[in-house]
Amino acid sequence: MQYNQEPTEEEKNNWQNDPNNWLWGIFYYNPKDKRIFPPKRIKELGWTINFANPNSVFFCVVFILILIIISRYLI
Repeated sequence: MQYNQEPTEEEKNNWQNDPNNWLWGIFYYNPKDKRIFPPKRIKELGWTINFANPNSVFFCVVFILILIIISRYLI
């Protein structure tokens, strides 16, 4: 893959199937993959967070904070 070139679907599938990109088998961590929400190992189960992408971690923290704030006002 050349610099600033979008990865092919084959490369994305290879990243997803590579066990080295999965911490403890459940956390996806791939700095080469710029997707925020890549599919899970079993695609039918939905998406996961790419913990190597700082944007995805930020969105995850914001989402959790929003849930906490909403739960405080509903109780």
